[in-house]
Amino acid sequence: MRVETGLWTLEAGQYGGKSAEATSLQAIAAAARRIEALGFDSATMPEAGHDPFLPLVVAAEHTTRITLGTNVAIAFPRSPMVTAQIAWDLQQMSGGRFQLGLGTQVKGHNERRYASPWTAPPGPRLREYVLCLRAMFETFQSGHRPHFEGKHYQFTLMSPFFNPGPIGHAHVPVYVAVLNPYMARLAGELCDGLRLHPIASLRYTKEVVAPAVEAGARKAGRKVSDIDFVGAPFLAVGRTREEIDAAKRGIKQRISFYASTRTYHSVLEFHGWVDVGLRLHQLSVEGKWQEMGNLITDEMLEEWAIIGPFDELGPRLKERCGDVFTTLMLDLPAHLREEEAQLRKVIAALR
Repeated sequence: MRVETGLWTLEAGQYGGKSAEATSLQAIAAAARRIEALGFDSATMPEAGHDPFLPLVVAAEHTTRITLGTNVAIAFPRSPMVTAQIAWDLQQMSGGRFQLGLGTQVKGHNERRYASPWTAPPGPRLREYVLCLRAMFETFQSGHRPHFEGKHYQFTLMSPFFNPGPIGHAHVPVYVAVLNPYMARLAGELCDGLRLHPIASLRYTKEVVAPAVEAGARKAGRKVSDIDFVGAPFLAVGRTREEIDAAKRGIKQRISFYASTRTYHSVLEFHGWVDVGLRLHQLSVEGKWQEMGNLITDEMLEEWAIIGPFDELGPRLKERCGDVFTTLMLDLPAHLREEEAQLRKVIAALR
């Protein structure tokens, strides 16, 4: 199992109604160097208050081994060409270590936060987006005249002046964010991997997502083993009982944030918790972010999270996730990210 972590880690306050924090180029460079030195296989950057691409340019300059990826960049506010160009440059600048992770976000955020039109159902549109990206990468590398014409996107013009030209690592791995069966089938059919949404419980992943990925792979004549399955289970861990209890409260806040989004209620429906999701959505509309975590019970937390002492995290993750994920995202609070010796043990246990 490969092990990754975030170049930028979201803290509990951001899920409870606070804005994202600022950072510096120096801090990003230091974080990237530390992640590589600790033995992680990859570092990723979310799009949660900051651009997901820019920090990876800095990280590429200050590392030599780890993979660098977006987790995830929102596709539709960016044209395929805008995404293709920056992905191509990052792939070249990193020496072939870049992974392009894409997601759709929901209609309301596309239209009202990104000020971007929502022109069609997200699944079929993202499928065409990925195909268009592939056509652009092929033209960048070969110089051949493009001829991609789809329902949502057209790519039929590329004069030499605007072509970035071939690079040494021309295959840019494309991952998509997955929660529902359509996106899972899309990942299985067309993508190098998938990034499972954190709100997907382990049971939902095994019984709903995994079979859909397999169906998509079968359609394309691919092996499921060729697809990188990236999971990011919630981690309610600590060094003491007090720290574990505090972590549980923080994770409940995160879960409630995601579970308030109606598009994600398929997971709650799977577990019989739709009524909780509807109440959470109403609280989010009212701006009552701090109250939302109280609706997540300990029983629900058990389905979503790995809970326990930090020094037992490696074995517990391996036991619960080892037969599901090929890459595991470790999203830990700041004080545990400083425990370097224990982090090395966790990484070793997962491998």
